[in-house]
Amino acid sequence: QVQLVESGGGSVQGGGSLRLSCAASGYTYSMHCMGWFRQAPGKEREGVAVIDSTTSTRYADSVLGRFTISKDNAKSTLYLQMNSLKPEDTAMYYCAAIRVGFPCYFSLDNNDYHHWGQGTQVTVSS
Repeated sequence: QVQLVESGGGSVQGGGSLRLSCAASGYTYSMHCMGWFRQAPGKEREGVAVIDSTTSTRYADSVLGRFTISKDNAKSTLYLQMNSLKPEDTAMYYCAAIRVGFPCYFSLDNNDYHHWGQGTQVTVSS
């Protein structure tokens, strides 16, 4: 059974940084295809970044150049380094994974993901 547990959220002033972590258990094959999503109050969940087993990545335009997705296979942990944070980055951030055996198309569509964490809150003040 795949379990994803996020941590690292918090409150920060605009321009600051945070690093989110997602500990994955039961998910193998070099952490096949994983992503970070976020959902602000009253808004739909949106994809932020995706990484596959080869460490190729894709980012949403809104975070390109500010956020970096990475992973440590030995620790079964996914990361999201967030720099130059803006108030509009305020949201609940979720870690997600595509089931092993399904292709990784670097999708930022949450409907393509099978496993989800519970989320960690990020609040950026102006």
